[in-house]
Amino acid sequence: MSRQQRQALDEMLRHGPLDLGGDVAEQRALFHDMMTSIPLPPDVSTTEGELGGVPVVTVETPATDPEAVLLYLHGGAYVIGSAADAAGLASEVSRRTGARAVCVDYRLAPEHPFPAAVDDALAVYRALLDDGVPSSAIAFVGESAGGGLVAATLVAAKDAGLPQPASAAVFSPWADLSVSGDSAKSKADADASLTPEGLRTRARDYLGDTDPTDPHASPVFAELTGLAPLFIQVGSYEILLDDAVRLAARAAEHDVHVELQVWPQVPHVFQEFAAMLDEGAAALDAAGAFIRARWADADTSDGDASGE
Repeated sequence: MSRQQRQALDEMLRHGPLDLGGDVAEQRALFHDMMTSIPLPPDVSTTEGELGGVPVVTVETPATDPEAVLLYLHGGAYVIGSAADAAGLASEVSRRTGARAVCVDYRLAPEHPFPAAVDDALAVYRALLDDGVPSSAIAFVGESAGGGLVAATLVAAKDAGLPQPASAAVFSPWADLSVSGDSAKSKADADASLTPEGLRTRARDYLGDTDPTDPHASPVFAELTGLAPLFIQVGSYEILLDDAVRLAARAAEHDVHVELQVWPQVPHVFQEFAAMLDEGAAALDAAGAFIRARWADADTSDGDASGE
């Protein structure tokens, strides 16, 4: 794990043009350019489609198991980003799990405020189930706002009476839209990507008049009993550190299988930079192992049930 790698990444992020709290149209264009500046590997394929009336991009890598699905929710503070922008990181998770990634192009605020993103993610999950994909063959994955949306969608699925997927893995989840965690202040200088003011601006765009503690917006305030096994990764150099820690604590309080990894001195969604940061690649390996293990658990449980 290289100190030089971390320092180079920190410098790159601090001097980048992205301003999360800035003009929406401008930031969407900048974010798209940033996320697509590195071409996808030649062995990665992407296919545009629709599930449940929601646009999706399916990402596949070699040796993909047609039976297994990653339902992938992109980041961007609910106002920027897209399924196509997330294809690079989704492909890395796909490669490590052997599953195709269905990236959800959920509607963005402020044009489509809460609960549009939750509704769209849940619609895609329903469509996968209706298409015959068993919940035990599905894992939810998301980063940043998409990580919070993963947890919120799990809660919404439970509230709707749908089965939980086999597992969920989230990277640097934005799980508290009230931005009330202590790390919003204590890690402000260390965070090279996000600011509390930027998050609050985007939270207003997404929530409008909705209470930021609504459990479908901020799952750190939700009843999490019965949720799928949850895997959480976060860097110690980010203002969302407490979102991840509190989400893990809330899950543990409600008897959910949860594993939390705090990686020291790395930035927000450091997995995105696996090509230049050893910690990013190692974290993705760990996330892939968690997802595969929960699928193996599900297969064992199904076998035991059929044997009875």
